[in-house]
Formats: sequence, structure tokens, C-alpha cells
Amino acid sequence: MRASIAAERAGIPSVSIVCEGFDKQARATGRGHGFDGLALAVLRGHVDARTHVDNVADLLAHTMDEIVAGLTHRAIDGSPGAGGPIEPTALDVVASGTIDEINRRFVEEGWSDGLPIIPPTRDRVEKLIGDSGHDPWKTLGTAKSSGRDLTVWSVAVNAVMAGCHPDQLPILLALTEILADPSYGAEHSGNTTGADALVIFSGPSAREFGLNSGQGALREGTHANTAVGRWLRLYLRNVYGFTADEHDKATFGNSARVVLAEDWDTLTEIGWEPVSADFGGSVGNDAVTMARMNSGLIIGSVVGSTPEEILPYLADGLVRVSGWDLTHVHGLGQGHYRPLLILAPVLARVFASSGWSKSDVGTALFEQARLPAWKFEKLIGEWSRLTPGNPRMADLALDGHIPTVFGTSDDPHRLIPLVTSPDHFVIAVAGDPNRTNAYVMSNDGPHGHWTSRPVDRTKADNLACRLPSPPSSGV
Repeated sequence: MRASIAAERAGIPSVSIVCEGFDKQARATGRGHGFDGLALAVLRGHVDARTHVDNVADLLAHTMDEIVAGLTHRAIDGSPGAGGPIEPTALDVVASGTIDEINRRFVEEGWSDGLPIIPPTRDRVEKLIGDSGHDPWKTLGTAKSSGRDLTVWSVAVNAVMAGCHPDQLPILLALTEILADPSYGAEHSGNTTGADALVIFSGPSAREFGLNSGQGALREGTHANTAVGRWLRLYLRNVYGFTADEHDKATFGNSARVVLAEDWDTLTEIGWEPVSADFGGSVGNDAVTMARMNSGLIIGSVVGSTPEEILPYLADGLVRVSGWDLTHVHGLGQGHYRPLLILAPVLARVFASSGWSKSDVGTALFEQARLPAWKFEKLIGEWSRLTPGNPRMADLALDGHIPTVFGTSDDPHRLIPLVTSPDHFVIAVAGDPNRTNAYVMSNDGPHGHWTSRPVDRTKADNLACRLPSPPSSGV
């Protein structure tokens, strides 16, 4: 679609060829970039599950006619928002009635995640922004997928719906800045694998925000962790357009993830840096770091009193959680694969008591978290077709596409790393302080790349004006 948009802007007629089921997403992408009604041609079935003969036959029987029609019948309007649905302005009243009626309307319109929401009345939204000093109409960026502005007001509207408190606004604004950062790649948030963003909070103010970093750190139930995680999903739905009718093409999807808060006391005690420091954050300051994660699994009952005793089990977990996502080592990404290891405080202390830093742990995992070269090649090539040409790792290393450690020989059974560098393992400390468990997650590479922002709790001074008094009590 983006190639078609560039062509249309240059005055060159185009047709975008999309797989069946992606036409709504394609049209929404064009509309979000100011081109409504871009010509589409649909390929029937899934190209990876059909023979070459069948694909060609359907292309000639159906898709070719759509390509010709798209190039010869021009009805594309390139003005921003042309032909698209007319959206209400920020202060329009879109629903009124009882709380049951409002919740029913929000579900019907697709503005809700299906759970009851708190109606975002003008009064509630203004109170959430409250004394923060922020200009409600300040724009933090633009959602590439929808073309909508990322305003403080829109952040607050969805925050009210999610049940967030005013003191959580600084976290939400920092997360919005991550979404707006091109290096994060928020526009990929609805891809078919269904990866979902994980927010990691690092900093001394976790308790002041009401965040749980202990037992049940990844489970809903603590208000701050749950509400902020829910806000993110609602914001992607309502501002970025990640719904089934637009950009969310998740084959299965996952439930919204709660915020993972790092155990700041343990990190301070053992002298380890937080996750945010891996991505440019200042040690000692509050920050949020976010990436989109695919699979996850528990590494239960880790036994051992030395790093050498517990490392093999942790490394095995990282190997088991990594599959097709290895194509972010080479293919869909280039050295982007950065899986997450969450250590319970007990395990982190085992390393620290032996004088190991987080860097030391990453170096050891680089040596031990390995799988056979033939399996790596199958995962990124033949089995998934996500890396063109089914390349051999030895050849990729010889050509300089990946580090030489991947190509030490031609032996298909040699063990090769999961990542291109030891510092590509992301290590967090959280969870029950009395249990020897760990958790691992594979990540979706550049489709939601690890990105961090500071959480600024100081009062802003960008308030330009006061809002007019509300015309009604609707939402």
C-alpha cells in the first residue's frame, strides 16, 4: 500500500495486490495516509498453502481483471480523509444515556475492548488531565496507521475508559511518545502473528504509582499494572485503528498484557541496571520500555546455588520459546531479535552473589542458548518461508549478513546462537521474591522494537487555554 501511495502522489496509476482477507486493512492504510479508495486486486486463498499452479490459475481468472480495472477506472481521492467515515471532533457528544446504554453503544461501535468502560465524559477527561499543566490539544505525533493525531486529550479519553488515575498520566504520555517513535514501529501492531506489546516500568517510583513488581507481576489484579496495560490496547484500538475491521489481522491474538514493573529494591541491592538503561535510559530515573512480544513460557523450579548450575535451564527456556521469530536475526529483520528473560529476585541474587553483572549473564547465555544450524535454517526458511531463498547460515555468515559465529563450519548439527550479540538478551528482575522461577518471551523484532522513554512527573507549562464549558453531560 505504501508503494501505491507513493506512486499515486507522483501521479502514477497503481493497483495494490493483497491476499484475501486483507482488503479492509489495505483500504484503512490508504485512508490513513490521505488516499481513500486506492485500487486493490485480491489474491484468492493463501499463497503458502496452495500449489503454484493453483495460484497462477486464480491470478489469471480473477485477480488480473481487478488489476486491469484498477488501472483503467480512476476514482481515487487523494485529499486527507476524503471519502472516509466522518469522525466526531474531540468535543462532540457521541453517546448519552445510562451507563448500560453507553457501554452497549461503545461495544456496538467497536470503541470498547468488550469489557465495561468508564464513560469518558468531558468532566472526567478534564479531571484526569487536571493539574498536570498539559495542553489538552498538544500533539505528540501522528498514528501512521490511521492518520489521527496523538493528542493529550485522546490519551486522557482512553485513560478514563480504562479506569486510569490522574497520577498515571505521565506514564501514558511516555508510552504515547514510544508509539509515535518511528523506531518502535507502532504501525505493525496488528500483524497476523498477534504479538502484543509488553510495557516494562523501571524506576524508584513504582510503589508511588501503585505498581506491583512482586508475586503475580504479570497477572491482572493490581490496579495500576492492569489499567495502564488496558489503556494501551484501547488507545491502539481507538486512535491507531487496530480493530478487525481495519488494521488488526491477528490470527489468534493475545489478551492485553499488564505492565511489568521491575523490582527496584532488588536491582539497587545487587547493583544491576534496569531494562531502560539498555535502551538509553538514565539509571535512577523512572522510565517505561516497550516491545511487542510473541510467545512466552515459564521456567519453573530452577535448582542451583551457582550461575553455572542454573544457566543451562535458563538457556534451554530461551531456545524453546524461540521459533519462527528467529527470522528477525535475518530475513524480516536484521539482527533485531531480542528475547526477554525475567528473573525472580532469588535467581538474580544467585548471579550477583557470584559477582556476575547482567552483561556477564548475557555473555554466558550467548554461549549456551543455542540450537542446531539445520533447525535455525528450517525455522526461518523452509518451514515459514519468511527468509527468501532458504539460505544456509554458513553462507549468510560468509557473505557478511550475520556474524561469523553463525558460520564456523558447514556441519548442519553445529550449535549456533539465538541472537547476533550477547547484549541482545533483555534481562529484567521481577516476581515473587521467594520463588526460583523465571519467564521468557520471544519478541517480534522491528515490528514493535524495544524503545524506552523517561516518565516525567513534573508539572507541565504548555497549557495554552482553558476548555470551554461542556454543552451537555454526554460522552
